[in-house]
Amino acid sequence: MQKHETDGLVVKTQSGFYWVQTQTDLVTCQLRGTLKQASKKTELCVIGDHVIIERLPDGSGVIKQVLPRQRVLSRVEPSEYAGTSTEREQVLIANCDQAVFVSAAANPAPNTRFLDRCLVAAEKAGIPAVIVLNKIDLAGAEQARALFATYERIGYPVLYVSAVAKIGIQALRDILLGKISIFTGRSGVGKSSLLNAIQPELGRAVGEVSAKLAKGKHTTNYAEMVPLIGGGYVADTPGIRGLGLWDIEPDELDGYFREFVPYVSRCPFSDCTHINEPECAVRAAVARGEIAMHRYESYLRLREELEDQYVY
Repeated sequence: MQKHETDGLVVKTQSGFYWVQTQTDLVTCQLRGTLKQASKKTELCVIGDHVIIERLPDGSGVIKQVLPRQRVLSRVEPSEYAGTSTEREQVLIANCDQAVFVSAAANPAPNTRFLDRCLVAAEKAGIPAVIVLNKIDLAGAEQARALFATYERIGYPVLYVSAVAKIGIQALRDILLGKISIFTGRSGVGKSSLLNAIQPELGRAVGEVSAKLAKGKHTTNYAEMVPLIGGGYVADTPGIRGLGLWDIEPDELDGYFREFVPYVSRCPFSDCTHINEPECAVRAAVARGEIAMHRYESYLRLREELEDQYVY
């Protein structure tokens, strides 16, 4: 059999092996040696990467080239040395079409601080974000709806759904079909139930991937995108639950809070931190109710975290 090249999508990685979905089949590949010697500022190949492979006579393949990434969702790689120069980017997924962040209306209560952290990471990466509020059949849902209306006002799509009551499932299915999506949220918000409502056994399949990923950085690396019937893939990456913001300087954080942007240019100081400067337009907007207090408080928390990490 003669060797030949083809392109494909990396849908799974494990222990130095890469499963590449081509137009015709799924090929198990390894990286060409010259690629392994490339810069290791980031992962050389991850799920979501588009690659060129060379097929071998035994049916396996060699990845000859990783095509340029359009976008990546990254975090600071977890380390016992966090806050030191050993910090490194960990790419969770490349070239995803959207990030779907799931919260619950109740049981557990909505965690907007975590959601805001995720939204900042998506804004930094240029990845469209979709917010899903599950369990709207439970008591207290109206209060949660009012809270999440804040996100609708600043331009994020919000789906109000219930896996148990089968509310909004078709709308959720529609936004996933034909796309590569990160689908994640805190434990207990009902991700698996939602995925099973969309496609039987999908939650179980993604959950198995999650269990592998959750074992920690010293175990076998395992990442996979699970295919959807009708087209598209879903990847649930537990690492995002401990999301350390990557490559964001404190002074640029305000640009990733989209409702801040119209006011930033009105601040009298070009380097305004929006914390205690006089005549700060952002704080004035918060006082007038034009910026939600809980969003401003998230900004303050994240800014403090970034300043602690950032070496000037």
